[in-house]
Amino acid sequence: MKSNRNLNIFSTSIVIRALNEARHIGKLLYGLKQQTKLPDEIILVDSGSTDDTLMIASSYDVKIVKIKKNEFSFGKALNIGCEEASKEILIFVSAHVYPSDKNWLQNLIKPFIDSKVVCSYGKQRGDRKTKYSENQIFNSWFPEDINDIKTKYFCNNANCAIRKSVWNEYQYDENLTGLEDLDWAKNQYSLGYKIIYSPKAKVIHVHNENWKQIRNRYRREAIALRRIEPTMTLNLFNLVYLLFLSILCDSLSTKSTKIFYLNFYSIILFRFNQYLGTYLGLNSKSMDISHLRSTF
Repeated sequence: MKSNRNLNIFSTSIVIRALNEARHIGKLLYGLKQQTKLPDEIILVDSGSTDDTLMIASSYDVKIVKIKKNEFSFGKALNIGCEEASKEILIFVSAHVYPSDKNWLQNLIKPFIDSKVVCSYGKQRGDRKTKYSENQIFNSWFPEDINDIKTKYFCNNANCAIRKSVWNEYQYDENLTGLEDLDWAKNQYSLGYKIIYSPKAKVIHVHNENWKQIRNRYRREAIALRRIEPTMTLNLFNLVYLLFLSILCDSLSTKSTKIFYLNFYSIILFRFNQYLGTYLGLNSKSMDISHLRSTF
């Protein structure tokens, strides 16, 4: 109980970026209102929704900030939400996630008791519609055990928290086509601060993309990754090798012959589009930010 009382010293602002998320936003907002530690404010940064996203959000106690669709970048929308936020801890969640239990927010902010912690990020899992390979990626990036994390500065803004005081000094790169969270976390880690994984702060992340959208997601993230990690490369030989290896690993991880046959074609198509998109992004010659923004 003592640690829970200590958490009450932190005031929290939830920042959500959204575009046409009417199918998901209600479940997220309802889940936020069920937390054992309630957020002090919720800010929705909407980049031009034409569905019922804003109507649903308006039925909750949410501050809505509108930006033009052609002005959107992941970093810019996040910076606008952070600027509007007034509380000590900024919580970022994707509009298509929802907390898995009532202690999610409490578990996400718990690491901030340590003054050296500037960022905490939680576990993500898919739902029953999530593609098999996507679930395998969630399991890899967000393992059950904190000791299985592969890098000291990984972070993901679909389920993450940072200190507002640190954001005031170090804002998100608005020119990146994605991975603004990884870029920010890497910079903070290089300054000697801590990035903490909180596996008990779990959300369900609903990705319902077609194959082209999956390819474009990995392409734009690879373009950003090339700026964050300039030495990162992927040639055709490595593309084929990684594609074969990932398909093999996914296939071997299936628990039964039935699961294997149900997911085999999905595994092939997902991994093909994942690595093709990554290859195209890492080898992209165009770095025109305005062109990339309109493309993605």
